[in-house]
Amino acid sequence: MSRTCAVLMGGWSAEREVSLVSGHECAAALETLGYQVTRIDVSRDLGTLVAALEPRPDVVFNALHGRGGEDGTIQSVLDMLGLPYTHSGVLASAVAMHKPTAKSVFAAAHLPLAESALVTRAALLAADVMARPFVVKPASEGSSVGVFIVRDGDNSWTDAVRNWNLGDEVMVERYVPGREITVAVMGDRALGALEIRPIAATMYNYTAKYAPGGSEHLMPAPIHPDAYADALDIGLRAHRALGCRGVSRADLRYDDTAGEPGRMVLLEVNTQPGMTPTSLVPDIARHHGIAFVDLVKWMVEDARCAS
Repeated sequence: MSRTCAVLMGGWSAEREVSLVSGHECAAALETLGYQVTRIDVSRDLGTLVAALEPRPDVVFNALHGRGGEDGTIQSVLDMLGLPYTHSGVLASAVAMHKPTAKSVFAAAHLPLAESALVTRAALLAADVMARPFVVKPASEGSSVGVFIVRDGDNSWTDAVRNWNLGDEVMVERYVPGREITVAVMGDRALGALEIRPIAATMYNYTAKYAPGGSEHLMPAPIHPDAYADALDIGLRAHRALGCRGVSRADLRYDDTAGEPGRMVLLEVNTQPGMTPTSLVPDIARHHGIAFVDLVKWMVEDARCAS
């Protein structure tokens, strides 16, 4: 008798469309593995979700991204139902999603971080909270939603902050020059480090991440061997500091402006990395001989809940 799996996707966050793609890709892979798959487009109606999970599946693949699906909310529901699910549990998910709290955990683990401050929108509009250039980002969003750089002589960003609908808390972070590096962690090992080079955009934003041709992925990252080893170490230590499980992805900046080996700076950890055709973790896994379907298989076999 084949095992049953419910794939949660969609949701109500700013990353809904990406989640739908991730969900359909993973559901198709699970079907090739022989699972009986139920695709569930998750809404805020808890009763509808619980009903959709009847009869209870053997396992849940959580392909949700962003608020509601990546911040501990859906994880707590699945724990209450006693259903094993992929990726991190409630605490690691909630902490990783709230960037200021995650940075406190990373600081306690002595991981390299950029200077940052948590301020209100009003405070940010009143005066620069640190010397430019600096990065503005929501306190609790993923996929670079709402992220922008404030540079010398640039005041066009103020309208974006005035019209901000991503919460009153704003994270301001020292801009780190250099290159975009990401590290995939699978269980207890760092799989590899990949460099991302946005093609059209000036930064690795939402469009560069998910639009076909939006960025170039260089795997393995063409950086100094010592820097590469440092990136893997930081990614794995960040995964462990948060208490993540399953697959996670650490995003870093590599400041090589003074030459190599340069300085690695940890930005954040994504506990529910994208699983779309342009996503980073599947690219890194493929380089190590792990096909997409085998990556998905490992993830569902690693699934668990707190009860």
